[in-house]
Amino acid sequence: MTDLAAVKAALKTQAVETPSWAYGNSGTRFKVFTRPGVPRDPHEKLADAAQVHALTGVAPTVALHIPWDEVEDYAALAKFAGEHGLRLGAINSNTFQDDDYRLGSICHPDAAVRRKAVGHLLECVDIMDATGSADLKLWFADGTNYPGQDDVRARQDRLTEGLSEVYARLGDGQRMLLEYKLFEPAFYTTDVPDWGTAYAHCLKLGPKAQVVVDTGHHAPGTNIEFIVATLLREGKLGGFDFNSRFYADDDLMVGAADPFQLFRIMYEVVRGGGFTSEVAFMLDQCHNIEAKIPAIIRSVMNVQEATAKALLVDRSALAAAQVSGDVLGANAVLMDAYNTDVRPLLGEVREEMGLDADPLAAYARSGWAERIVAERVGGEQAGWGA
Repeated sequence: MTDLAAVKAALKTQAVETPSWAYGNSGTRFKVFTRPGVPRDPHEKLADAAQVHALTGVAPTVALHIPWDEVEDYAALAKFAGEHGLRLGAINSNTFQDDDYRLGSICHPDAAVRRKAVGHLLECVDIMDATGSADLKLWFADGTNYPGQDDVRARQDRLTEGLSEVYARLGDGQRMLLEYKLFEPAFYTTDVPDWGTAYAHCLKLGPKAQVVVDTGHHAPGTNIEFIVATLLREGKLGGFDFNSRFYADDDLMVGAADPFQLFRIMYEVVRGGGFTSEVAFMLDQCHNIEAKIPAIIRSVMNVQEATAKALLVDRSALAAAQVSGDVLGANAVLMDAYNTDVRPLLGEVREEMGLDADPLAAYARSGWAERIVAERVGGEQAGWGA
């Protein structure tokens, strides 16, 4: 039998990092949509993030994206976050929104462009020093569109060289988290296309380099939980970028496309000890047609629900069924946990934490949505541009 008190205790320790860019404007490749009340600067993004944490109790950190969140004084920004009950989380680099990076960034055939890209990554480590952030998160849009466009092996050599320089700059308690993506914007070769490539580079770099699993960055039918289990087993799972995708893109709310997959992933996290380790549970989403803050709250709740179900798996019964070869019995143990309605349990957890049992309803009553629409008038809204 599952110890409900232990499940509740574990859920109270959960932390889901929200991304600063999810509070800003975003859209498709063709149009960035605006919405009244959207933040105009990093401080207003943090103010919104503070609402999410206050209502859910499990979103204490906010990831920054440079230069989208560029400020003159990063230490002051960290202090502002602290005053709002938050901490600054992963620092995300941007080597994909500059004309110089048309043919790549740290894998570019031109050494001058590679130097520029590495310089930006080193600047991000400087920002980590100023904010107290522990994680440098790297995603590269580098790749090629046509056979023969560039030397595939040489690009991997350039990637190794650039990552090694940045790795050497990391300080005590700092990590490099390397993300991978199957394709897009590169359509022939992508320089970090899969977990194996990311793992190979991280293994060579050393213990401060770990892999990020973005749940939307896989081919249809990919067994993501197997990747999670393997990376955990090897001590190389640094974190998640939680989101969903139905076809070839991503950044929808986590759990929207396949909540059963999210449960399976979280079970492997629990099974592999990742829930109580240094694995970072981060959202990486863009809310184009829905209201930003409620969508982020819903995403945090979706992660909580999948985690609660994973914690409810009767692991003793599962192990017994597996050892005895009881295929249907083993599957039934997992399905019993997945089919459990954990919303009342999570409501109890929130109330025991001094929170409203329903964060979305609490947000609707808070008046924050109306307040930011009324107050955030004029200036330029934050967004990633397109």
